[in-house]
Amino acid sequence: MASGRIIKLVVFELLELAAFSIPTLVTMEQFAAAYQSTRTIYEKTHYWLIVSCSIAYVASVCLLIWVPIKVLLYKKPHLFRKIKGWRPVMMMCVVLTTLPSFSFSIAMTEVLKNVGFTTVLLDPLPDLPVSLVLTSLIVVDIIEKLRTYPLRGKQKSNEDSYIHTTTLQQITVMDQGRENEGNAATSQSANRTGASRPPVAMTQSPAPELAGSQEPSFHSGILRMMSQQDVRAEIFLWSFLLWSDTVEMVRVAGHPKVYKSGWVYPVYIFSFISLLRIIFTPKNPLLNSLGILLQDLPFICVRLSLIIALGTITPVLGLCKNVLVTLSYVYFNYLTRYRVFSTFEV
Repeated sequence: MASGRIIKLVVFELLELAAFSIPTLVTMEQFAAAYQSTRTIYEKTHYWLIVSCSIAYVASVCLLIWVPIKVLLYKKPHLFRKIKGWRPVMMMCVVLTTLPSFSFSIAMTEVLKNVGFTTVLLDPLPDLPVSLVLTSLIVVDIIEKLRTYPLRGKQKSNEDSYIHTTTLQQITVMDQGRENEGNAATSQSANRTGASRPPVAMTQSPAPELAGSQEPSFHSGILRMMSQQDVRAEIFLWSFLLWSDTVEMVRVAGHPKVYKSGWVYPVYIFSFISLLRIIFTPKNPLLNSLGILLQDLPFICVRLSLIIALGTITPVLGLCKNVLVTLSYVYFNYLTRYRVFSTFEV
């Protein structure tokens, strides 16, 4: 009987392969259907030609690029350990799946506009291809993050780290109390001998802690069960929340005022650029600055331009989010280093 590790590996690989191949097939099928609808003669020669080309593309990419790289990474683990800061699997998905899908989504709107199908253009674009592309990309990201965690059993890393941190804090407080007692005794003996220097405990006192709301802790009952936090569940939560801004921007591209004009190009281009962050590892130190440069700053320009030119077809809340995130990042990381912003508050 196959072990749980082998079953987990096979399921993950099948899910990644499906997420890698299905979005391109669906998007190109939508393009083929749109192109077929523009033909005056009822024949499906062009439809099946485009569908067969999409199948050939996906098959060739899987056999020539996806499978060899996957086998190489598993057979040569030392090569995988040398890759730092980025993920080859996510790069293949972004370049070989997301880029062609976005390209054919734009091509589908151009085909309908050039033929002059005004009745079709009055409706929003179908949301299935774009949602499928982004969902598949997020699924592959989640699978890559879950590889280092077991799928069965209770995850005890949070509890162990909490107990370890609490123990270290208690030991540190006890050591500081002993040092303060020793320093106080030293200062008293120094005062008895007539020394004029200040006590050591006063000079080495720690900085005051900032006042804030205290977090509750539950140790029994239903509240303890509700307060459980597992890293594996949080991976699903934050993986979808992280790309909510890009999902909203791509959704705007399906608005008739956007895809009937030239604004569909910057929307898709900057949305694809924002997805490049998924190539980097989750704990890469450059990820925060790349998020500002690849997503928030470009989205400020695109959203502000769309609101000025076409009205509030994109939420103003998204523009406020991009502006506040960018300003807070610049202020707390760079401006606070200057003397005028470096005064410590208590």
